[in-house]
Order: sequence, then C-alpha cells, then structure tokens
Amino acid sequence: MKLRDHADRIIRDSIKSVLPDEAVYTALQNHAFTRGKVYLVSVGKAAWQMANAASMLLKDRVEKGVVVTKYDHVKGMIPKTDCYEAGHPVPDEHSVLGTQAALRLISDLTEDDTVLFLLSGGGSSLFEQPLIPLHELSDITGQMLSCGASITEMNTVRKRLSAVKGGRFAKRCEPARVYSIVLSDILGDPLDMIASGPAYPDSSTCSQAVRIAQKYKLQLSKKAWELLKEETPKELTNVETQITGSVRELCRAAARAAKDLGYEPVILTDELDCEAREAGAFLASIARSHQSSRKSLAFIAGGETIVHLTGTGMGGRNQELALSGAAGIAGLADTAIFSVGSDGTDGPTDAAGGYCDGQTKAVLAQAGIDICQTLTQNDAYHALKASGGLIFTGPTGTNVNDVAVLLIRR
Repeated sequence: MKLRDHADRIIRDSIKSVLPDEAVYTALQNHAFTRGKVYLVSVGKAAWQMANAASMLLKDRVEKGVVVTKYDHVKGMIPKTDCYEAGHPVPDEHSVLGTQAALRLISDLTEDDTVLFLLSGGGSSLFEQPLIPLHELSDITGQMLSCGASITEMNTVRKRLSAVKGGRFAKRCEPARVYSIVLSDILGDPLDMIASGPAYPDSSTCSQAVRIAQKYKLQLSKKAWELLKEETPKELTNVETQITGSVRELCRAAARAAKDLGYEPVILTDELDCEAREAGAFLASIARSHQSSRKSLAFIAGGETIVHLTGTGMGGRNQELALSGAAGIAGLADTAIFSVGSDGTDGPTDAAGGYCDGQTKAVLAQAGIDICQTLTQNDAYHALKASGGLIFTGPTGTNVNDVAVLLIRR
C-alpha cells in the first residue's frame, strides 16, 4: 500500500469510530421517557444522523421533531420530523426559519413533556434567533472568523446576540424537561460553548464578551453593544445532559488504525489550538527529527487550528496545515502529513482536508505554484488540487474537531 492509501485507511477508520449512531443508541437505551410526550429537536452538522438514530430507536414515542443542519447534510426523510438545511459557518435566513420551527415545536409544553435535544458542532450558526438584524449578526460572525478569534471567544459574543444561545433555548422549553445528548466539537468539552450552549448554563460573563469585542476591534451597532452587557442564564433546573463523543476518541481511533497498519502511534495532543500553518510546520519539524528511525511512526494531533485570512483564495484550516507541512518535509522519503475535519468539510470547500508528502513541493514547483505565496493568499485548495492532495469524504454525519497525522514509514 502507498502512504496515501494508509492515510485514507486511517481517516476512514477514525471517523467511523466517532459516528453518533451508536452513541445516541447507548444514551437513549439508558434513559426512560415515562411521562408525557417526547419532542425531538436536533441541531448541528451531525443533526440528521443523530435524529435518525433516535427516531429508529424511539419510533412512535416521538410526537414530532425538527432537524436543523448544514446544506447537503440531510440524507433522507425521518418520520414525523421536519428537516431544515441552513448556513454554516455564517447564519442565514434558513438558520432562522429552522430555529423558528423548533421554537414553535416546544411552545406550550407541559411539565410532563420532554424535549430530546440532540446537539453537535455547527449549531452556533445553524440554530439562530437573532436579537439584532440577521445581516448584522452575519457580519459580526464574519469579522470574528477573519480575525482568527477562537471558537470559545466567538461563542461568548454570539450567546448574547441570540434568543436561543447561552441556555436561553432551555428556558424557552420550561416547564418541560430537556434531555440533551451532545456530540462535542470543542477542546475540553465545555458544554456551555458547544454550539454556544442552547441548553446549558452559561459560564461566560458580559465583561468577557465586551473584552473580546474590544480585543478584535469588532464593528458593532449600539444595540449589539447593549446586548453584550445583558447577562445569560446561569442556572437551569430542567436539563439533563450527556456527552457522546469528542476529539479524544477520534485521536485514539486514529492511533488504533495506524497501529493496525504497522506504525507505532504517538498521540501528541487532543487539544491542538494554534495557527494551522504553525501546526503543519511543527509536524514537519517532528518528521525531520525522526528520519533516522528504524521503525514506522505515526504522530497524531487532534483539535482545531485557526486561520488568519490574508488573501482571497480558497481553502480551510486542514488544507492550510497540510500545505504548510509540505514545505517542511520536501524531499523526505516515505513521509506524509495529512489533516482532516471529522465532519467531512473544511472551510467553505467541498474537501474534508489535505494530504502532502515528500514530493508535494516539487510537484507544485513544476506547476509554477509557490507554497509560501499560496499560503499568503489562503489558496491551499487549488494548490492541493494540483498535487492530488485534496481529501474528500463527503458529509460524515459527525463533528468532533479535526485530526492531523504525520506518517513515517520504514
């Protein structure tokens, strides 16, 4: 098998291990809905997959449901459930329409009823009832994305501009109970930050939100500044929450797959949090340090890097990581770096991530493509397309951050 084949095998096996179906089954099999009616609300990139698993298990126990997920992520009909596709990573009018349907569903419930709330990453843009005009909220989201704000920083601000984030959705469900099953996409699994915590007490404060807006010099209206100073719910008495998956398991699965292929796996971290280019360069430096190894090695890093936009090209954080690594491993034999998003998407592209090896830089040079200049233009997609380094998985139905792997085969 070629190194690329090994990479594809590791990607396939690691993502398979964090698909939400089995986790949702387990969570529901241990939970009894003994009273009232059950209403299903599923939000996020993995929303359809999670809702479908719940529907298959609970069958007629679900009174009615609403799914709000990313475009092209609905894979079919779910009984008694309305499915909406909406914008990500920036909310659009369909985000609002889907959220309004969910709010209608949970209105006028009794204390005997239960809202089964299935939550995965991406919910911050997909699940939205803005307290400011949508175009302004979209602009603020775009500002934070372009300046490299972390997901925690972004969500601290967005919670206060929304009628459903920061525990406010759970408050809207009262007096009904909420049973929340969460697929984590944030390092450390902070429940109040995953999808901006619609059904979890908010640990962030108004002063933190204001400092973040000032730090990144966000352009906000007077109304938005006022909302940043309004506090979110700090206590919820009607919610029970269970986490079903995380990047930690994604890394463990990648390690198992690499070991099956004959590599000695080393999990460097499951909390990778830096510039994508820095992560790629770091993995390349490890590659150079271990070229004398007599055994095959696989170094694994999970988490979520960031990208500062300096150009107008096309790409995503995983593609930038891989392309940055290509410069550092140029000429190294049997060495490869690849990075992939577990949800099957990377930035505003149709690729899940990128792959490079010791020959990538030379291949690009023959095509007249300079890696440094390409990274400055944030155009990793077209460079990796030219080198055959794009990774495609299609929507996977899960979302637990990214995994990057360095392979050294001996």
